Amino acid sequence: MPKSWTVPEECLLPSDAKEQVSGRPPLVTVGLPVYNGQNYLESALDGLLAQTFTDFELIISDNASTDRTELICREYAAGDPRIRYFRRPRNIGVVLNHNALVPVARGRYFKWAGHDDVYEPDLLARCVEGLEADPSAVLANVWDGVVDDRGRRTALPYRLRTEDSAAHVRFRSVLREDGGNDFYGMFRTDVIRRMRPQGTYLHMDRVLVAEASLMGRFHEIPVVLYYRRDHPERASRAPTAREVLRKLDPVRGDRLRHPLVRVYAEYVLGLVGAVLHAPLPWRERARCLRELTSFLSTRVRPSVARQVVTGTAPPAEVPVTAERGP
Repeated sequence: MPKSWTVPEECLLPSDAKEQVSGRPPLVTVGLPVYNGQNYLESALDGLLAQTFTDFELIISDNASTDRTELICREYAAGDPRIRYFRRPRNIGVVLNHNALVPVARGRYFKWAGHDDVYEPDLLARCVEGLEADPSAVLANVWDGVVDDRGRRTALPYRLRTEDSAAHVRFRSVLREDGGNDFYGMFRTDVIRRMRPQGTYLHMDRVLVAEASLMGRFHEIPVVLYYRRDHPERASRAPTAREVLRKLDPVRGDRLRHPLVRVYAEYVLGLVGAVLHAPLPWRERARCLRELTSFLSTRVRPSVARQVVTGTAPPAEVPVTAERGP
């Protein structure tokens, strides 16, 4: 395992996680991080377990939930051998709970899943088909929609992501175009393990997807097979950027050690690091850095800069299916 995906010892899942399932490894690993997910968890589990593609394992990492989440997970795990459930003794935040699922994945393909989302039966099958048929693709993803807390669904309009072979063109597409929720697409496990794990700063999901675009093409499946849950307790509904950060990582709640100007700087450095870390020829790396410079120049405005320095910046977008924070 590359050192880049090591996580703090207290954040690791049990060392025997891979040995708890006998027999050959599954083709797909679905990693589901959750915190206090009792309202929608059963619906999400039902959708995942009803997939037409069945050769997968479902690893659940419970971030010390205080509601009925543990009971729900244990009941489902007792009824389906594909589920492996782990409960943490303390809440380590959304990001580390996501990251810790990657090292224990046994599947050739890996996908994060939100505890509060809706999954159509053919979701995994279509993603697997795409990756099997296209060895050059590092990620496969479907179009997504939105479902509210009352179950009403809305499909979203899309612009197709570029499938250009040039890394800087793919990088530009990820930075500038709304390509849906690529973070929750299906990755090749060996590719994501060569990437850097998510950082605990705002927009960390954009950085991970941007780095994936530098590793190879995305295979897009133009069918809505996945609905993101929009509800009041979503992490991105927190009233301030500081509250969002506290949910991503509890230590980020300390405004003295982690002022917003530092957090946003980490986001920029994360994008720069993605370019420098990717296995690219130097000319292509230079093109990617130019794309990044152009992108950032359109995002930095005096009013936003003042908000960041004074600590009054509005909440940033985070994965909409992220766990509910403490």
